[in-house]
Amino acid sequence: MFRTLKDLFDTFTGPAEESPEVRDHALKLATAVLLVEVMRADPTRHAEERQAVLASLREKFALQGEELAPLVEMAEQASRNASDYHQFTTRINDNLSHPEKIRIVEHMWQVAYADDHLHANENHVISKMAGLLHVTHGEYIGAKLRAKEAASLA
Repeated sequence: MFRTLKDLFDTFTGPAEESPEVRDHALKLATAVLLVEVMRADPTRHAEERQAVLASLREKFALQGEELAPLVEMAEQASRNASDYHQFTTRINDNLSHPEKIRIVEHMWQVAYADDHLHANENHVISKMAGLLHVTHGEYIGAKLRAKEAASLA
């Protein structure tokens, strides 16, 4: 199961030497925070967006139901307490390939489109995070179009 929230936060500021388990948990949390940020960007909360976050995490990390709820809860708390995205995007940049980062951007778009409406704040958050993940504008647009088509909004 997951470590305490404090333990996971410590992985972002702790020593350079960390176990593979700690690195894995921190990467999952960082990814979850980015997805939750998109969900939180929409002033109207929608159950569909939360389900999209869960589905994205399940797909990306092959997580089971009992692992998902605590991860999303920690991500929501981390998202509320974070002053910026840098600590999370750095973790992702250091541990994932470029195609995996593009896929995360696509997952963010899937969260945004889950309620069949794209709010301007969601668009802004995804754009900002895509830049921090070093995803080019063309890759960003491609991810957006794939997610829009998957949501049958094209």
